Amino acid sequence: MTGARLERFRWWHIDQVLPIEADLFGVERWSPAMFWNELASGHFYLVAIDDDGTVLGYAGLLVAPPDEAWVQNIAVRRDAQRRGIGRALLEALLAEAARREIRSTLLEVAADNAPAQRLYATYGFEPIGVRRGYYQPSNTDALVMQRNED
Repeated sequence: MTGARLERFRWWHIDQVLPIEADLFGVERWSPAMFWNELASGHFYLVAIDDDGTVLGYAGLLVAPPDEAWVQNIAVRRDAQRRGIGRALLEALLAEAARREIRSTLLEVAADNAPAQRLYATYGFEPIGVRRGYYQPSNTDALVMQRNED
C-alpha cells in the first residue's frame, strides 16, 4: 500500500467517508446513522489515510461470537484504487479475525462486482450462496462468500 496508513475509524471520519460511499454505492449507500451505529456497536472499523489526513478508504468487521465474523464493507476512493489499499484493509480485517480466533469469515459482494470477487478469492473466500435482490433499490443479487480457518 503506497502513501497511506491504517488507523481505527472514528466518528470524525464519517464526514470524509460519506462522499466515498455516495460515489461508489449511489442510492444503496450507507447513511450517516448506519456508520454511527456500527461504531457505537463496537465493531472493528479501519480507515486508510494519506499523509495529509484525507480518508482514502475504509472497511469494517462485525464479530459474531463465538467464532464467526462478517466483513461489513470495504471501499476505496476511485482516485486511490489500484494502490493496494483495499488489499491492505482486507488483510487488516482478516488479521483482527485471526486475533479473535474467528473460524469462519463471511461477506456479501454484488454479484456483478467481479474485481472484488477476484480479490476475495485470492484470500481464500469461496462462494457459498446467493441472496437474490439483496441490494436495494437496484435489486442486485449478493454473492455470499466464506473463508474458513483450518
